[in-house]
Amino acid sequence: MTTPTTPHRLHFPHLDREIASHEAETLFQSARRHGVRIVGACGGRGTCGSCVVRIYDGEVAHRQPNADDLTEEAGEATGNNKRWVRACQVSARSNCTVEVAPRSLAAVVRTETDDGAPESLALDPTVRAIDLRLPEASLADNLSDHDRIRRALGDNPTVDPISARKMPGLLRQNGDDWTLRVWQRGDELIAFGASGRRSLGLAVDLGTTNAAAFLVDLDSGARLASLGVENPQVAWGADLISRINYAVHGPAASEELRSAAVAAINALAHDLCRAVGQNSEDIVDVVVCGNTAMHHLLLGLPVRQLGRAPFVAAVRDGIDLKARELGLTVAPGAWAHVVANIGGFVGGDHVTALVASESLWREAGAALVMDIGTNTEISVIHGGRILSASAPSGPALEGGHIACGMRAAEGAIEKVFIEDGHLRVATIGQRKAIGLCGSGVLDTLAAMHRGGLINDSGRLAPAHPDIAMVNGKKAVKLEGDVHFSQDDVRAVQLAKAAIRTATELLLDEAGLSADDLDQFIIAGAFGAYIDVASAIAIGLLPDLPRQRFSQIGNAAGLGVRQMLASATVRRRADELARSARYVELSSRQDFQKVFLQHIGFKKNHTGGKP
Repeated sequence: MTTPTTPHRLHFPHLDREIASHEAETLFQSARRHGVRIVGACGGRGTCGSCVVRIYDGEVAHRQPNADDLTEEAGEATGNNKRWVRACQVSARSNCTVEVAPRSLAAVVRTETDDGAPESLALDPTVRAIDLRLPEASLADNLSDHDRIRRALGDNPTVDPISARKMPGLLRQNGDDWTLRVWQRGDELIAFGASGRRSLGLAVDLGTTNAAAFLVDLDSGARLASLGVENPQVAWGADLISRINYAVHGPAASEELRSAAVAAINALAHDLCRAVGQNSEDIVDVVVCGNTAMHHLLLGLPVRQLGRAPFVAAVRDGIDLKARELGLTVAPGAWAHVVANIGGFVGGDHVTALVASESLWREAGAALVMDIGTNTEISVIHGGRILSASAPSGPALEGGHIACGMRAAEGAIEKVFIEDGHLRVATIGQRKAIGLCGSGVLDTLAAMHRGGLINDSGRLAPAHPDIAMVNGKKAVKLEGDVHFSQDDVRAVQLAKAAIRTATELLLDEAGLSADDLDQFIIAGAFGAYIDVASAIAIGLLPDLPRQRFSQIGNAAGLGVRQMLASATVRRRADELARSARYVELSSRQDFQKVFLQHIGFKKNHTGGKP
């Protein structure tokens, strides 16, 4: 008889993986523990239905025996031993063969790394590299190696004790030719290497959904390589509140999230360096930006106070610490700079977006910078002031909490339009449709409203050729098994109303209306791919002339690279973070009224104050 402590084996044929699963944990938890990716927008709480898997053989027990654990994809299952279930709601009771839904397996093709075009950043690095030739030690000249370097520099820097371990060997590896390259940060020698070795810096945009990293040559300012991956913390939930709620379970839970982020950064550093024939220890400076929750989780700061009003950060300022204290596998003496926050959930990623877009908003009479995502950050710049706020828009606009939502991977529907009275779609890579990514979600809603499939309140039409019953509920059929349900419509309505309400109220705080804006700057990878016309049509964005909108891609990624390359830009970022005033919009008496005004799809307008 199997005891509760005896693990069963889960075999994933499509992944060529086999992992252990204990009866006390769900299949979702087992997969997360072993690094098998199963989408779980709600973090395994059983509220989203995105973590579906198919059990081909073996026995599973339902976590809640009275609950209906079959998902909307249950209709695809054939035979008693081929059933779709939510991985977060079942536990193994024997060895099982498990198929993961295609939306979990699809490789992301759009990350936060821009287009990879050649780039040369203005250089003013915090770390300088110096090539030295030293006289060989002798009985008459027996200064310590550190003192000999000091003498050659004409300076009196300290030395990082861990990095100093390499110093004697490097000096003596070529016999009587004592040459080496030293890296100095302020008054400290932080790294040693062979003369002429490259000086590499790592810039990281640690987003809620994706992590993007950029390798920069600090001798030339050239961007050498870029790479983006999904933030592995999504296994604990697609939204920040889900992760915060998990982290407050205790130090071990918080460390799980922190370690996941660190592992992602280390993997990015390793792969980027390998791509250019270097190794991670050649990285001598690191800058990381992220929203306030990402900032706190990475640094191991408490997040309980972020999960409830008034959403107060433990630390707002930028923080410098040894990269090894974070667990980063770069040069042992390298420092990491974690970018300052503004307030609430408006963090360092928005600061770097402001840095990167300053050339656009500085000369404008009134400008708005918006980065749409799971947490949408907005700043209004007018009259020498910066007012900032955030909108808890949730993951719906990025495909999360959507029945057929997925990442921007091949097979994701990215465009939806009406042709001959029916909805038609276009997918990334022109592949068979397997789900909906964020831009497709917006297009779907806009096309549904334009085609009369939903009314102004967001309710599905009583009858339409493109509407069918899916598991007893009405849904719009898009292509193949991909559909868009009434619940999906509601999720997007809530997200778009939150963003539009934050936009209107923040403009009101500045004494402006949308009509007053000269520049409406949309940042972020998601913002780069959305159809502005669709966003206006559903009321996500105000109905302004198209030429006032600028879609600038991952401004946070550009800003964090600029900070890595330049101490001057780093100081400017600190100035912007300190000078911006965070506004908590939910405390306004008219918040609920304005929010309800933007739930529906009535004629969009720009005018007036809320």
